[in-house]
Amino acid sequence: MKKEQHKNPRGVLRELFHYMRGCWGQTIGAWVSVIIEALCEVTIPFLMQPMIDVINSPDWPSTNTTSRIASALSGYSQIDAIWILASIMAAVAIVSALGGIFGGFFASEASARFGRNLRQAMYYKIQGFSFENIDHFSVSSLVTRLTTDVTDVQFALQMILRMIVRAPLMIVMAFVLATITCWKLSWVFLIAIPVLGTVLVVIALVTHPTFVKVFNAYDDLNESVKENLEGIRVVKSFHREDFEKEKFGKLSYFIYANFAKAESVLAWNSPVFSIVMNGTMLLISWLGALLVTQVNSTFTVGQLSSFFTYAAQILNALMFLSMGFVMVIISRNGAERITEVLQEDPSQKDPVNPVGEVPDGSVSFRHVSFKYFKEGEKDVLHDINIDIPSGSSLGIIGVTGSAKSTLVSLIDRLYDVSSGELLVGGHNVQDYRIHDLREAVGMVLQKNALFTGTIRSNLKWGNENATDEELWRACDIAQASEFVHSFPQGLDSPIDEGGTNVSGGQKQRLCIARALVKRPKILILDDSTSAVDTHTDSLIRQGFLHDLPGMTRIIVAQRLLSIKDCDQIIILEDGKILAKGTHEELLKNSKEYQELYETQLGGGGDFDE
Repeated sequence: MKKEQHKNPRGVLRELFHYMRGCWGQTIGAWVSVIIEALCEVTIPFLMQPMIDVINSPDWPSTNTTSRIASALSGYSQIDAIWILASIMAAVAIVSALGGIFGGFFASEASARFGRNLRQAMYYKIQGFSFENIDHFSVSSLVTRLTTDVTDVQFALQMILRMIVRAPLMIVMAFVLATITCWKLSWVFLIAIPVLGTVLVVIALVTHPTFVKVFNAYDDLNESVKENLEGIRVVKSFHREDFEKEKFGKLSYFIYANFAKAESVLAWNSPVFSIVMNGTMLLISWLGALLVTQVNSTFTVGQLSSFFTYAAQILNALMFLSMGFVMVIISRNGAERITEVLQEDPSQKDPVNPVGEVPDGSVSFRHVSFKYFKEGEKDVLHDINIDIPSGSSLGIIGVTGSAKSTLVSLIDRLYDVSSGELLVGGHNVQDYRIHDLREAVGMVLQKNALFTGTIRSNLKWGNENATDEELWRACDIAQASEFVHSFPQGLDSPIDEGGTNVSGGQKQRLCIARALVKRPKILILDDSTSAVDTHTDSLIRQGFLHDLPGMTRIIVAQRLLSIKDCDQIIILEDGKILAKGTHEELLKNSKEYQELYETQLGGGGDFDE
């Protein structure tokens, strides 16, 4: 299982408090409604006492009662007095019910808005993350935090606004009125309340570490599902369904086992509460009966009945408090994980005084080294020195794992160099605003991605204001026009999720066209023609030469034919430049390039072999 990213994020509650904006009206409404509901609930037993005393008065109207309310009704007949009290109690009960309804509505509205604010803030924050930040959390973990964790915290807030605010209020008011009713019995609560409070604290301390493991396991489970669905064709083709089931089953069982372990501890809450509640009621019954039956006792049956009701209200409030407390325990880890994302500092930031627009497409690597993790021992790229004049072309070739993709990812700051200096247009890439830099660079990544929508909407990622003429021109250069025209709806043809309704070669050409729609100063193709035939690859390269003469082109390829006409070619091996020059120069001076040429163009074969 993955380890927790940060163990002690600063100010979890203080951080989450900021996202209550837009919720305060509903929050205050919930609190006011809850207060009204609680006041009405404790008023009902206060009115119950005189009603029972009126009913139990054989010589009514009699003023020999401890209840001032009953004494005030002595001018009415017994039936009229009962009706008056019953009407008042009914009205109070209706107001209490309305308070509960509105309290639930306002609490639900406030928690839903809070959840929306959190999701939106996290999503916007993630959009500003660099690859380094995303690698730090992992994609599956970010998905879990945006969904499961936010939902748990949202439900916890709803419980807090209602039960965890209402319960302490009920406990205090009912305890005060119970003490006024009979202070000789109220000491019973001074035993019950601390016992239940201690049990809740112990449960929280024991279960929280287990829930931390469970939520980290959710990340791994989501990662397994994500990998399986993205690679479902590979799974099917290799008939690895059983293996994937077994992997998923192990993670699922781990979550089940730890949840069961935590729930077995939480389960103690209910029996302990029942024991304390029943013991409290039995003790009150015994002591109350003794007080009522004492000679010359002023403690009436009405007072005892009211005291029972106050006791039930106190104990029920404790039960709801424990339920809310359990929800808070479950959501605590989620709140910490959400806060980690919100407090994560993006590793890439815009400079205070940025350089303006990128002047040209020149690129210079000056003693550039790079490692993915600062604490890493070995550089992925080591002492790279390259000068690429504006409008020229650079071909990069090397075995799998030689850091070709990493090298080109530094140009538009998908990653930042660890040491050395990388210049674009004569300025350090870190001197530009990230937006301005990436506007000047068109990049077709090794993993091509199309998004749900249409061909037009995907191409307009390059320039949302592009005309149809510009879109078709980009398709012409990328050799995509022919198959786009063959679709019944042309540019408005739908693209399924992930581009699954087009072939690999079509997807690559659409991604190249999307980058060309930007009209970038620098175009980077990271092995982006591997799925097209050599003839189409040649036509694409000719289109670059004839139609984009001023654009700097950087081509990463496994196929020598894709780069042989470049102005410069470098061979990467283990993050270092093994050889550099033109095709003719490398054929004369580089043994590795000669072997590559013979393998691919002389006798055929695969470069990695």
